[in-house]
Amino acid sequence: MLDLTYEAPKPKVIAGAKHDWELVIGMEVHAQVASNAKLFSGASTQFGAEPNSNVSFVDAAMPGMLPVINDYCIEQAVRTGLGLKAEINLWSAFDRKNYFYPDLPQGYQISQLYHPLVGEGEILVDMEPGIARKVRIERIHVEQDAGKSIHDMDPAMSFVDLNRTGVALMEIVSRPDIRGPEEAAAYVTKLRQILRYLGTCDGNMQNGNLRADVNVSICRPGAYEKYMETQDFDHLGTRCEIKNMNSMRFIQQAIEYEARRQIQIVEGGGAVVQETRLYDPDKGETRSMRSKEEAHDYRYFPDPDLLPLEIEQAWVDGIKASLPELPDEKKARFIADYGVTEYDASVLTADVDLAQYFEDSVAGGDGKRTANWIINEVLGRANKAEVPPRQIAAPDVNAAIMAMVGKDEISSKMAKDVLEIHIETGDAPDKIVEDRGMKQVSDTGAIEAAVDQIIADNPAQVEKAKVNPKLAGWFVGQVMKATGGKANPKAVNQIVAQKLGL
Repeated sequence: MLDLTYEAPKPKVIAGAKHDWELVIGMEVHAQVASNAKLFSGASTQFGAEPNSNVSFVDAAMPGMLPVINDYCIEQAVRTGLGLKAEINLWSAFDRKNYFYPDLPQGYQISQLYHPLVGEGEILVDMEPGIARKVRIERIHVEQDAGKSIHDMDPAMSFVDLNRTGVALMEIVSRPDIRGPEEAAAYVTKLRQILRYLGTCDGNMQNGNLRADVNVSICRPGAYEKYMETQDFDHLGTRCEIKNMNSMRFIQQAIEYEARRQIQIVEGGGAVVQETRLYDPDKGETRSMRSKEEAHDYRYFPDPDLLPLEIEQAWVDGIKASLPELPDEKKARFIADYGVTEYDASVLTADVDLAQYFEDSVAGGDGKRTANWIINEVLGRANKAEVPPRQIAAPDVNAAIMAMVGKDEISSKMAKDVLEIHIETGDAPDKIVEDRGMKQVSDTGAIEAAVDQIIADNPAQVEKAKVNPKLAGWFVGQVMKATGGKANPKAVNQIVAQKLGL
């Protein structure tokens, strides 16, 4: 496997009124486990169902109802941990997190504070070719989601929808290794990509299936390096947490605003208060939600209804053996096997379906040519039409067009025309080329005759081209025009240069 080398990006530096400041960011990403049933009940996790229709007796906290662990949710969390190169803890335990939840009937959340299922891992966050940030994962713990309070349906009452109550979440907690707003968005993007490859979360941020809490603090240049040397958080500033971010753009905007807010406070002689904040995208600002609680404020204690979770190493090894090829490995393979650039490989592996689409389209042909074709022609049309690439052209269509280009049967320009006609008619590429007489002329005799005619008709232009060889392109254009665009451009260029003595 090709080893892609990279350098770490420089941290974001913000100029204050008195000093330069750097950002330090940690993320807590809540990813809904891709499962048909909830974490502790058999109720459906279907999105968009009628309010309060996906609620079991356990979810409603009816007397005497006890939680039963959905082992598939645990398997999905283990699969996620393995995909993030993390340690899997064979012994973990669930705790009750107690405080008032208006949309969680039992009045507490079942989570994992002290003994999480997944330990330390890492994610390589690509910023641009050759530049990447390695972000350490501190832990992944499994917990149940709360329901949804609705305050805008009635002026005097609030409503509660319990459909999300008890849905399994993976809380993926990073170390404070992210150093700028763009990196934060790229981190969530890369994490979502990996989860989709693994099939453990669909990553749909609009539906709330992936949302991020962003911890932001500021420090003077050099302080972060001291933290990395000592792992002493005293070298860093006081952090504030921005809750429930579900947009890459809003994540960046919130971090920018929050950093400048903290700089203004500190340079004004004040102290940043550790608290939870919300981002208002309409006003472009964060606002205080509540002071940051400590663990004792939540009154955690081991859940008495659930025994510690013990899993076997052989079971974990079986899950590991079934893991798919993940984005970084697939990207490296594309570069090695198909000769594509790092940028093209990043585009093609951004989505697991797109990566498969590309490989199906290569079909033993030229990988680099196919990559350029898909990125520049197919994806452009698909994005404009807001449809998947397969609705623009099936992989066998791409393979057929690229095969004809490779055999010099059609030019690259003709290939685009063939694709447009295929989109309009649905006809196969070879039929389009045959029926419309689009096959490229590679007969050097016919091309030579056309070139001789153009040269004979334009003696003045010949003399100019001999003085300025760049004018040979005019003859190439005239030959292409005379042959209806069917002449092989490569052959035309060679014959024109030969005839003009260039």
